[in-house]
Amino acid sequence: MIDRRLFLAACSRMGLGTTLFPGTLWALAHRTGTVTKDMIEQAAIIADVPIPAEFRDAMLGSLNDFVDGYDAIHELHLPNSVAPALDFNPAPAAANVTEGKMPMRISPAPVLGTRDVPRNIEDLCYATVRHLAALMRSRKISSAALTDMYIARLGRLDPTLHCVITMTADRARAQAAEADRDLAAGKYRGPLHGLPWGAKDLLAVKGYPTTWGAGGFEHQVIDEDATVVQRLDAAGAVLIAKLTLGALALGDVWYGGITRNPWKTEQGSSGSSAGPASATAAGCVAFSIGSETLGSIASPSTRCGCTGLRPTFGLVPRTGAMALSWSMDKLGPICRSVEDCAIVLDAIHGPDGHDRTVRRAAFNWDASLDWRTLRVGVLEGDFAAPPVPPLARHADTTGTEEDAKRRETEQRQQAANRAHADYDRKYATAGLEKLKAMGVRMTPVELPKLPWAAMRPVLLAEAAASFDELTRSGRDKLLTSQGPNDWPNSFRTARFIPAVEYIQANRARMMGIEQMAALFDRFDVVVAPTFSLQLVVTNLTGHPALILPNGFRGEDAPPFSAEPGAEYGGPGTPVSLTFLGPLHGEAKLLAFARAYQDATGFHEKHPAL
Repeated sequence: MIDRRLFLAACSRMGLGTTLFPGTLWALAHRTGTVTKDMIEQAAIIADVPIPAEFRDAMLGSLNDFVDGYDAIHELHLPNSVAPALDFNPAPAAANVTEGKMPMRISPAPVLGTRDVPRNIEDLCYATVRHLAALMRSRKISSAALTDMYIARLGRLDPTLHCVITMTADRARAQAAEADRDLAAGKYRGPLHGLPWGAKDLLAVKGYPTTWGAGGFEHQVIDEDATVVQRLDAAGAVLIAKLTLGALALGDVWYGGITRNPWKTEQGSSGSSAGPASATAAGCVAFSIGSETLGSIASPSTRCGCTGLRPTFGLVPRTGAMALSWSMDKLGPICRSVEDCAIVLDAIHGPDGHDRTVRRAAFNWDASLDWRTLRVGVLEGDFAAPPVPPLARHADTTGTEEDAKRRETEQRQQAANRAHADYDRKYATAGLEKLKAMGVRMTPVELPKLPWAAMRPVLLAEAAASFDELTRSGRDKLLTSQGPNDWPNSFRTARFIPAVEYIQANRARMMGIEQMAALFDRFDVVVAPTFSLQLVVTNLTGHPALILPNGFRGEDAPPFSAEPGAEYGGPGTPVSLTFLGPLHGEAKLLAFARAYQDATGFHEKHPAL
């Protein structure tokens, strides 16, 4: 007689409720159409869940039913736009969210004279949104002229930068003409009126391909405008291009090549918001929209010297955007200044009636907010030099010639990364000293001590589900990059994450959410290095981040390295600093970051293209 409790315990450990050894058993059974006892044994070895032989007969009936269920769901051909019936909310149960919307208070318009309108309109290519808005509202420039200038500039620089997937010139010129007519008739839509922008090509736009940067999707057309596109249309902004992203939102490699860093064009721009950061830094758009799941605004904003805002999870609707991770994807602006980010966020945030994760939380930008009253923390330990790691993971010198080459490559990568990190630390330290000189009192703080890296399966499992049919059909072979850390391999690997372990990771994540909420009860802003543990933590907990340029490497900088994993750096390239805020705390976060940006002026430097 089989012990039912032992049987149920084994089933529970394996996640039988949804995906027994996700994909493993299904893949084995798919060849014959039936699960066998031998398959259970093989799958159990992979999943590291021992199933005694005497239990396997009893499991066969249920497992074959599961396989039939998998097939039935697969036959639905679920589109990427269908979210699971689970909505992630990063706010603790006791959290209060301000819902009252106040009029946006931007900084005073600059006093414009004849010198503010150059004879060559291209001299405005690096102007901020705030400056362009003042010129547009006073009708010293036209949207048509500005649009034509940016379209021409993209046409001239894109062969070098590879930042454009699709130009939307016809749509843009029609929008610009409408913006000029409205302004002449006294209809002013706000500070984005008539300003050209670029969209990361995971946002759907009617009548144009939405390629997701991926081979096999080059001709995909999604017959809708993403909510963010609709809202920017309503604000009078002019969409001139759909910009590159690394294939399916990973890195800067897309089906047309590698998007380049305007500061050093032999480098990639990083990603996955590769095109938005590159085009914005190069003065090819007034602003752009990117997305972040785990660093996709932070990394290219750093590489390209932009100011990027990753908003609170659930502040900006993602309707019409490619889904990678339903509980981690965020849309946000990439701009040339902090206030530009505030102006764009004001236009795109708030519920749309479709994205169920978006809360009715107000964003009330006030450029006159006294940033000196804010409570500021600093991740002091993260700015300190980390322990020196061993130069290679493999201490022994045995093995094949291929093993020796791998060890040698690892040594070069680690040495290059260590040299860059040691050099860049002085810029972070200088940033802290500048804040102190501004009169900011910073309280040392530490992130919660939890196994944050172990929660990464949340992203991997959701991403694999988002592109399940791509993997099962074999069309993942069409993607440009096929290395161990690229999506095709990650999607395949993620099928081995048991459903129970996905839930357990989310439970650990909830502990982190509660502990981060307690931390931000004490602070309005936390100062952090951009590339530290906080990047993983805050993407999991949904907290907002503002990334801004924090200086440029000198002639004594370690040279640009072409080593995989260390392809950055070199003289003249930007570094960054990050400011973190509480959930829905963007207004105070941005006010503080703007004060630092105005005091340093690094955002006013531009690449020599």
